[in-house]
Amino acid sequence: YAPWCPACQQIESTWESFAKESEHLGITVGKVDVTQEPGLSGRFFVTTLPTIYHANDGVFRRYRGSRTLEDLQGYILERKWEAVEPVAGWKSPSSIMMHGMAGLFHFSGWIRQIHNYLTGTLGIHVWASYAIFILATLLIGLFLGL
Repeated sequence: YAPWCPACQQIESTWESFAKESEHLGITVGKVDVTQEPGLSGRFFVTTLPTIYHANDGVFRRYRGSRTLEDLQGYILERKWEAVEPVAGWKSPSSIMMHGMAGLFHFSGWIRQIHNYLTGTLGIHVWASYAIFILATLLIGLFLGL
């Protein structure tokens, strides 16, 4: 979820109720703010918010059902998750490919922090910051090419 997301705000009270019932359901319920954990949004290939996953014994399934408390509980109690196709091997959050994707998301966050430091703290103009990144990209490319 993301705090600014209207759909996430709409499901928040239902999700909190579901989390309170989790002990009775024999599961653990959590939520992750993708603005604070961008690597996880890359690892889980989050393209829409909110995104709900069911994980059991290292097998991940994306929940696409209704987002009412009754339907969320029914998904677990009636074991409806067994009828849902698991996330494909290469797209699985535990795959090497998705570890790499998470790394790219972390790297992009690091680049954003450098840009904010250059423009905000040092007072460099935005276009000068872009020029620094362009120059760094060219130099790294030349170095790797040699």
